[in-house]
Amino acid sequence: MSKLVKLVTFVPKSHADEVRKIIGDAGAGKIGKYSHNSFALTGTGRWLPLEGSNPTVGKVGQLSQEEEERIECVCERSIAKKLIVAIRRAHPYEEVAIDIYPLLTEEEL
Repeated sequence: MSKLVKLVTFVPKSHADEVRKIIGDAGAGKIGKYSHNSFALTGTGRWLPLEGSNPTVGKVGQLSQEEEERIECVCERSIAKKLIVAIRRAHPYEEVAIDIYPLLTEEEL
């Protein structure tokens, strides 16, 4: 099994550059002789804050939306937990969406 995973998070555009830098500084995005590699797409995140939540954007009980960036990068599986901690510290949302995908190498195909 590959030692790499792909990590994806969704960040409000206002914080995207900060989170992207934190991700690279934590060791993600290394491809060959390059660091801080990532890819981003812009989209709209939508959610409904429930009772007891403390939303950064919006109000409890009202549908909310925010322009966000989907930021994705690769990282060594061994640093993935450290990277998740770094993202959570830099991310403005109370609940942070993070997807982790195992990757195959060409040799494993």
